[in-house]
Amino acid sequence: MPAHPSALSPSLAFIFLSLLPLSLANTDPTDVQALEVMYNALNGSTQLTGWRIGGGDPCGESWKGVTCEGSAVVSIELSGLGLDGTLGYLLSDLVSLRKLDLSDNKIHDTIPYQLPPNLTSLNLARNNLSGNLPYSFSAMVSLNYLNLSNNALSMAVGDVFANLSDLDILDLSFNNFSGDLPPSFGSLANLSSLFLQKNQLTGSLSVLVGLPLDTLNVANNNFSGWLPREITSIHLFIYDGNSFENPPAPLPPAVTSPPPSGSRNHHHSGSGSHNKTQASDNENSDGHTGLKVGAVVGIVLGSIVVAAIVLLAFVFCIQKQKGKKKGARNFSGSLPRGVINVTPQMQEQRVKSAAVVTDLKPRPAENVSVERLPTKSGSVRHMKSPITSTSYTIASLQSATNSFSQEFIIGEGSLGRVYKADFPNGKEMAIKKIDNSALSLQEEDNFLEAVSNMSRLRHPNIVTLTGYCAEHGQRLLVYEYIGNGNLHDMLHFAEENSGKALSWNSRVRIALGTARALEYLHEVCLPSVVHRNFKSANILLDEELNPHLSDCGLAALTPNTERQVSTQMVGSFGYSAPEFALSGVYTVKSDVYSFGVVMLELLTGRKPLDSSRIRSEQSLVRWATPQLHDIDALAKMVDPTLNGMYPAKSLSRFADIIALCVQPEPEFRPPMSEVVQALVRLVQRASVVKRRPSDESGIGHKTPEHEAIDMSF
Repeated sequence: MPAHPSALSPSLAFIFLSLLPLSLANTDPTDVQALEVMYNALNGSTQLTGWRIGGGDPCGESWKGVTCEGSAVVSIELSGLGLDGTLGYLLSDLVSLRKLDLSDNKIHDTIPYQLPPNLTSLNLARNNLSGNLPYSFSAMVSLNYLNLSNNALSMAVGDVFANLSDLDILDLSFNNFSGDLPPSFGSLANLSSLFLQKNQLTGSLSVLVGLPLDTLNVANNNFSGWLPREITSIHLFIYDGNSFENPPAPLPPAVTSPPPSGSRNHHHSGSGSHNKTQASDNENSDGHTGLKVGAVVGIVLGSIVVAAIVLLAFVFCIQKQKGKKKGARNFSGSLPRGVINVTPQMQEQRVKSAAVVTDLKPRPAENVSVERLPTKSGSVRHMKSPITSTSYTIASLQSATNSFSQEFIIGEGSLGRVYKADFPNGKEMAIKKIDNSALSLQEEDNFLEAVSNMSRLRHPNIVTLTGYCAEHGQRLLVYEYIGNGNLHDMLHFAEENSGKALSWNSRVRIALGTARALEYLHEVCLPSVVHRNFKSANILLDEELNPHLSDCGLAALTPNTERQVSTQMVGSFGYSAPEFALSGVYTVKSDVYSFGVVMLELLTGRKPLDSSRIRSEQSLVRWATPQLHDIDALAKMVDPTLNGMYPAKSLSRFADIIALCVQPEPEFRPPMSEVVQALVRLVQRASVVKRRPSDESGIGHKTPEHEAIDMSF
């Protein structure tokens, strides 16, 4: 009799079941790539057992500290391993990650500007992190626990908390934060514990009124002003080391009056004064027989009472001052232990002695010694920071460029020419020689300050300023050399770049890389850095076609940048936002518009302004914008050099992002962080599909499960 079709022999069933875990263990490729980048950024630490680059399977191979559910990485716990290095730049790809704990390591540099978006718990405490809070915190709406204590974070606390209504515990203690508390603290509707001790914070605590706080530690800051009653009634409120006008009243033990005999007693102040009153009454009753000396006794007793009152007032004042200095100990001493359910780390910090401070990095001198202006931008612009890039002599740069000869020229901009430099050690650099006519000699201080700011810009998609020269009236900037040309030439001089036609995936990744660069400038740097000259000619490509944005921070060299752009950057007109053309106003949203124009170049292969075309098609934005949501028209707009190799949804979503960026009204354009997120989702789902001749739309199609890309601006 034949076996039932659904039956499996025992041996086949065993093989099937044994293979099943292997098939389920394969980690999502996006998660694998993100962990590999993280592993590399952490300098391939030997502590990360099981971790490797190339062909790894974190879930199937049980990488140290990594927990998975199915094929998704949901938790990374690597506390106390002595890990050095940085956190990399692909953490945002870990979309399923809920817990990230890298506390008690030696991780340095800034907090990555893109973080896992769906975290519920993030612990980066006790590392060497610097900089400020990245804007991407504002999108981490599921965050419940955030601990960034004991680092070297500085500047004002970023106003990034408006959407974090689920946050329960926030610890920013033992850092170098300054300025007032951000208004968005008031949106933390479920915050029970807030630790801000040992910073340089100023202003009042009024923004915290109304929050359901059980624990608040603001000790050793520069807070001042009037404490609202709601703040002083918090169960555990630690406030010493500030300048409040009405600190909470000292607890009763601080106001005991000394007993008449001079000996110490342990009575509460209330019972002590009561006993003293009783003694005085007894003395008075004992004086019935001495009526003749009643007046004398009255005078003596009156003097004693007056003296006691004066003494009591004097002691009260002294104890009040002591109570102000040790308010935290007095206040916490009256509460039963364990009232608030906090983590062991929080409990440890709550009782930790001031000796811990000796382990912290000193606050940078420039943050202390410079007068701050009330505005965010002013507070940083007026800081005098050291220049971290190398100072070159004019002789060494002349030698590396053959005295700035014609054959070494690789570009030219509004500030001057760019030369390739070959140094004796084999290093290749790019030298921007600033024309004296573009920058007057009186602006030397402005030049050095701009160099200082530019030298601190660090991002994989930004050309690094490595040095400068300021001698004999010459001003030169030394950059890393990116040797594969720029995006403008790659797109518009295809005949000269045979074999270098950009694929659709390359175009999307170039857009994503430059979007990340602008996001860094706009939302990570404080104050924000506006590029002001964003165009495809300033996007340099390396051999792997990774984009590197040039000229970042150069706008600070020219006080009249708007006028200079309008007179000298004629080739940039096609990138200029409407508000700039109308009024000369240029903001980060103007950069967003220019980014949209570059995306149009990537989509169509056309120049922003092209007088060789018919009049209605000379302005790329004017011609393309009305067609971005028309699928048939969109297919006809695509760069013909792509030969139909692009997926339908990827193209459509790319066009959606462009439409948002080039809107005429600046306020309706999205911030670059949202553009980055949209492009990240697009990259994750991108696949190259050959256009079928029978397609009416003229573009390829993908299966429905790959089509859903959320554009939630």
